[in-house]
Amino acid sequence: MAKFQSLKEAVADNLRDGDTVAFEGFTHLIPHAAAHEVIRQGIKDLTLIRMTPDIIYDQLIGMGLAKKVVFSYAGNPGVGLLRRMRDAIENKWPRAIETVEHSHAAMANAYEAGAAGLPCAVFRGYRGAGLKEVNPAIKSVVCPFTGEELAAVPAHRPDVTFIHAQKASRRGDVLIEGIIGVQKEAVLAAKRAVVTVEEIVDDFNDLHPNLCVLPHWTVTSLVHVPGGAHPSYTHGYYSRDNASYLEWDKISADRDLFTQWMKANVLDVGPDVFASRVKGL
Repeated sequence: MAKFQSLKEAVADNLRDGDTVAFEGFTHLIPHAAAHEVIRQGIKDLTLIRMTPDIIYDQLIGMGLAKKVVFSYAGNPGVGLLRRMRDAIENKWPRAIETVEHSHAAMANAYEAGAAGLPCAVFRGYRGAGLKEVNPAIKSVVCPFTGEELAAVPAHRPDVTFIHAQKASRRGDVLIEGIIGVQKEAVLAAKRAVVTVEEIVDDFNDLHPNLCVLPHWTVTSLVHVPGGAHPSYTHGYYSRDNASYLEWDKISADRDLFTQWMKANVLDVGPDVFASRVKGL
């Protein structure tokens, strides 16, 4: 049953040192505010799961909170590298991290398997691909009905999933509009789920019934955080802040500059800073 909390309370109550955690959102609705609160609380030794890790994972890694990253394609979208992630892999700064790389298809299927309570995902994939030579978590199985060789990967079962969405009702149901990645599956696969939202409304009357709604019983904590996806975008509320992504490439390239930026923009500020950064809110 969804519980309405502050962001500080939701993170403290649900995420613990050593947990496996997913911060999901594909292109838009990326839960930056939630990740920043995790950084402020200094929750460490995390195993991070995410399709297309971007700058929030660069920040978590750069602050030394991650011990392992399970992912498909890591990068600063439209810009280039994740420089803090690369520094951790190549130079062990601020600490060494373990990486487990998958394809997008494997990550999506692993979330679906976790949501279904299955131990693994079975799908067509990795044929002729070299990734399985360096990732021992990629296995092959033979279909007992057709004899076809298929790929298999472990299901994703995060301790906690964080997502951002447009609306929550006062009952605790969650509405997601626009591009949907694997947010629904990531929530259903997790033991606990924290959802930050742009606004809380009485109900979802007069909305199209095929819009994605997570019922209140799938969500552990709900938090009102306007602007909580910035600098990514939230459909119907604000656009992607492309300048911030370009700026991050320069900030993350230098350890000292990165450390200064994180102190000024994350450690020394609260979650309400997100609303002030988004024009029109």
